[in-house]
Amino acid sequence: MVSPMDPAKLILAGDVGGTHARLALMQARGEDLSILSEKIYPSHDYSKLEDIVADFLKQSSTKPELAGIGVAGPVRDGKCVATNLPWIVDSVPLAAACGLPRVELLNDLEANAYGISTLAATDFSTLQKGIPNAKGNAAVISAGTGLGEAGMYFDGRVLRPFAGEGGHASFAPEGEIQAELFEYLMRKFGHVSCERVLSGPGLVNIYEFLRDTGRGSENHAVVEQMRTGKDKCQLCDEAVEIFVQIYAAEAGNLALKVLATGGVYIGGGIAPKILSELQRPIFLEAFLNKGRMKPLLEAIPVLVILNENTALRGAARAALLRLAANI
Repeated sequence: MVSPMDPAKLILAGDVGGTHARLALMQARGEDLSILSEKIYPSHDYSKLEDIVADFLKQSSTKPELAGIGVAGPVRDGKCVATNLPWIVDSVPLAAACGLPRVELLNDLEANAYGISTLAATDFSTLQKGIPNAKGNAAVISAGTGLGEAGMYFDGRVLRPFAGEGGHASFAPEGEIQAELFEYLMRKFGHVSCERVLSGPGLVNIYEFLRDTGRGSENHAVVEQMRTGKDKCQLCDEAVEIFVQIYAAEAGNLALKVLATGGVYIGGGIAPKILSELQRPIFLEAFLNKGRMKPLLEAIPVLVILNENTALRGAARAALLRLAANI
């Protein structure tokens, strides 16, 4: 419970991806987080993140006391070479742009993981209940502009998020069609990562594979709709079905790698848009298709994150926790 005497903290929170940079000024009082102001910027319109931060703060009448920003890419020693942007994000000039002595810079999926504990039950859609009150490590996998993966280590009391770059691990095809898809993409890209098939551009790659290998005729009137996620043709439907099967299989792979008995969370911008497809039997069939490990996977809760501000909330929470821990 939050005491009225708890001092409120103003936090600049950021969720920066290859398509959009979402910034918010948030107020934290105890465990409660609320958004005071928010703005979404097109990432590719800016040459560096500091310009976006400066513009956002210029429009605010209040200044943050802390800052936490999640960026799509590996963060090492306070720096991140963004995966799908021509940026190098450095926490030192970023802190200067915020007018603060430091900024907590973290991977965007790590921020997502931090944000999960701040959500309500209504912020999730359950794909598999698993066992009641499941405990243990957990995992989050999120397809959007790219594919992000992260884990949460259970220390016996709480979950402690950690970053990963599993989206760039090699794609493991299952069945003849996926094997042909792999060969098609290998000729095009060389290395075929999971992100090449599990992302917005990945969905387009699957569609083009089906089209180019004669598995359906293209309806030019709906190509642009398909590119924006509004699939309205047979070829588009087939692409989404393959996408869902691969998504489920990789979620199962991640669950086994981190022994995510505490839950697997499906995040990112795509999952809520195709929720009805994820709720079909094909998702769990592919998720559970791990031979002798099927009983283990059947006990794991699998949930879709519906709250689009999860990473923002997580970035703010990470800043608060690291301040409290003085790290």
